[in-house]
Amino acid sequence: MRGKITDRFLLGLVAGLGGNAVKTFSDELLHWGKISQRSFRSTAAGVWVSRKSEAESIKGQVLGLLFDFGLAALGGIGITYLLSKTGRDHFPLKGLVTGVAIGSGVTSLLSILTSDRVKPKDAASNLSYMLSHALYGVTAAALAAKLGHPSLFDPPPLNNYLPPTERTSAEEAVPAARKKLVKKRA
Repeated sequence: MRGKITDRFLLGLVAGLGGNAVKTFSDELLHWGKISQRSFRSTAAGVWVSRKSEAESIKGQVLGLLFDFGLAALGGIGITYLLSKTGRDHFPLKGLVTGVAIGSGVTSLLSILTSDRVKPKDAASNLSYMLSHALYGVTAAALAAKLGHPSLFDPPPLNNYLPPTERTSAEEAVPAARKKLVKKRA
């Protein structure tokens, strides 16, 4: 398969950043439509700054965007490893659940770390964050499933966990080869 990504870490970075682009776009639409009080990156900037005006400045927005994309890259790596262990089947559902779980964790983390003046407290803002994270998870899982090399998602053989009951042909060939080697040396 030419053009497919064979490294799980790199695939996770690409999937996470691509998913976050969709999340950021949806977050902007929800903020622009007055459904959310403030953008997710403003809330993320609140980890480092304490005033709302500082979080919504250009520097604060860049800071929040970097924080957001960094966490999204880590989430994409996690989604990629999940898919490589469980398979690519039902990837939209796996991405949806993982995206909402990541969004819940990140939103909880931000609510603890940000100041009261920066974080939104209304249900609509937090629901919009969860919707954006759900879109992130589905997009990241889709990118990982489509861009990843099939060998990343191969299930492990079932018989690797059981000890063999009979010698294999490869095991039988080794003693015979040793006997021939001993005879040649003598």
